[in-house]
Amino acid sequence: MKRTFGDFMGVAVFSVDNEHKGKIRDVTSDDLVSRQSITIRDASALSIEKEAQIIVIEGEDEALDRARELFKDIGEEQDDAKSSEILEKIKSEEEDAAEGVGFIFGD
Repeated sequence: MKRTFGDFMGVAVFSVDNEHKGKIRDVTSDDLVSRQSITIRDASALSIEKEAQIIVIEGEDEALDRARELFKDIGEEQDDAKSSEILEKIKSEEEDAAEGVGFIFGD
């Protein structure tokens, strides 16, 4: 997926089956990939009926290409439609959490 934020940021969304869950850290600790914004969610937490982890990486194109290379053997990059759906679910989840914190502190 080739979404962009500004002139230099992109995003890639990957799905990694739980059988390869332990290998996610190998990818996300790569020197180039680790310097990007990384979000990891269990698929079931996003109402996705799949035994998998969802990884969203936002950052520079070079780092996204490196992540694609590293994930190719353990997961799959999501197409534009699925990525958009996942990103919306994560955004909604984060907004709900922020509203909850605001409620607690009276904002």
